[in-house]
Amino acid sequence: MAMKISELEAHTGVGRHALRYYERQGLLGEVQRTTGNYRDYPESLVKQVQLLKSMQALGFSLTEIRQVLDGLRSSDIDCLDGARLLAEKRQRIEENIRNLREVSRTLHQEQKRLERRAQRHGKRLN
Repeated sequence: MAMKISELEAHTGVGRHALRYYERQGLLGEVQRTTGNYRDYPESLVKQVQLLKSMQALGFSLTEIRQVLDGLRSSDIDCLDGARLLAEKRQRIEENIRNLREVSRTLHQEQKRLERRAQRHGKRLN
């Protein structure tokens, strides 16, 4: 089932201007048009746009995201190359997670230190 851009926007939380930009960049694959020349987005794009958004938030470039999305859409991708590509991306995500956990631990330690200091001065965190 296909959908209009407003429906894709509602399902993904990504604005139409961003969606059109992604389309111009080749990130959405081939988008069909109706006889009235409206874009007809496949329902499968919802998951792909959500993945795109997540990867972008993690700092992946649009080129890297395009590689992953093209690999997921391709039926003739070399499986070994595809597996390597996804393993590289997963490794980068795992590294980001480790870094975020370290930052979180540091922030937690500093928060506790400041709370103890505030308590010594008679203040409490609400």
